[in-house]
Parts: sequence; structure tokens; C-alpha cells
Amino acid sequence: MTEDRTNLEWAKLAATARAAREARGLSQGKLAELAGVSEGSVQNLESGKPRSRMPQTVAKIEPYLGWGAGSARAILDGGEPIPAAVPGGGSAGPAATDRLRSKLPLRVVDELESDDPLIDSQVIQLPGTGGARMTVVVHGRPDATPEEIQEALLAWRKAERKLHRQPDDDTEDPAHAANGS
Repeated sequence: MTEDRTNLEWAKLAATARAAREARGLSQGKLAELAGVSEGSVQNLESGKPRSRMPQTVAKIEPYLGWGAGSARAILDGGEPIPAAVPGGGSAGPAATDRLRSKLPLRVVDELESDDPLIDSQVIQLPGTGGARMTVVVHGRPDATPEEIQEALLAWRKAERKLHRQPDDDTEDPAHAANGS
């Protein structure tokens, strides 16, 4: 005998998914793009309409909502989403993820969470600032060959040398520099 899934909490899943998407500043279209699904799949998930089976696309969407695998099913059963696992065995619970997203632009968070090959990362102290620093994360293309990764690494090293050798320009207006314009 098969389970009747139409009695599950589809409306709760829809509301929870919508809230998680909005908390990450994602449109339905952007979430679909990130997850590699159609925008209609996201719209259907957020409709709350009871279904006879779990859509296969939900598993692709869960990580971009900050959820671990199986979260949608947990919600349907009346529970809460499972926080996504993070490297090192901890979990990036909603509070940690939201804190990171509130501090950084979405494009930076997406880049930090990227599965693209990591080429290098570095924290660079900015001279004369009393400890201000910048962080650089260099990713390769997801389909890059080892030769292309090596080429990207060499390009980064060249850019890094230039970055460290920037001449001081004390004539620039500090307010102008602070605005980045």
C-alpha cells in the first residue's frame, strides 16, 4: 500500500521554502538558476498545492535554501528543516547562514559557498590602516582542466604581486576612496 502524501504539510513546506528564499535575498528566478531547475519548479514548491509525490527538483533546491538533504520531507512530516552541513563537521544553522548573508553581498556569499575548485585564498593586511584587511578567494571554473587551473593559479599570482606592489597615492581624497567612486 502506498502512502497518501496529499495529507502532508504542503502549505508549511511552501511557506518555509519561501521564507528561506527571501531571507537569502533570492528571487524565484535566481533560486531556480542557482539550483539548475526551472522557475516553474520553484513556483510549484511555493504554491503549497498538495501532491501525490515529492518533486525531484526539491533535492536540488534544498542546499540553496540553507537546508540539508531531507529537509523538505522533515517539514512535510511536521518538523523543521535540517541545517546544511558545513566543512569540519558542524552545521551552518539558519542563524549562521543569515549572519554571513547579512554581512556580505549575495554575490560574495554565493562565491564563498561555490563548489568551484578553490585555487587560493588570502587575507591581506592593508598598510597604514591599523589592522584593516581584505580577503581574496580565487576559484576556477567548475569544468576546468588541471592545465586551466594551473593557468588560473599563475594569473592569480601575477595579480597578487601587482596588488602587493601598488604605489601609495596620498593625493587621493580619503572620502572619495572610502566611497569606492
